[in-house]
Amino acid sequence: MKAGSNDFYQKVYEVVAQIPEGKVTSYGAISRYLGVASGARMVGYALNNYLAADLGYHVPAHRVVNRLGQLTGRAYFGDDTMRERLEQEGVSFTEPYTVDMSRHFWDPATLTEV
Repeated sequence: MKAGSNDFYQKVYEVVAQIPEGKVTSYGAISRYLGVASGARMVGYALNNYLAADLGYHVPAHRVVNRLGQLTGRAYFGDDTMRERLEQEGVSFTEPYTVDMSRHFWDPATLTEV
């Protein structure tokens, strides 16, 4: 699969759509699951593309954080929207913008197929 292709972006959206409420995953976990081992940045590009476009369906991009649990994508949500959405789902934090990964990490490798 070619990172950066529309197909890759679509697969990112399909994985993110399956993150359970109250859980988060990382850009790297998604890219590894999709077979692009060093494609974490491309996952970020895909989510940025989703947030910038009205694609007609919901992708819970607020549930994707960096490998340390930090809300690195929060600038794309405005104000504290990303944190607020996660808190509404019961996600806890170890620091103001760092998710407790030991409690809330979801591994896309648990999916059977996307």
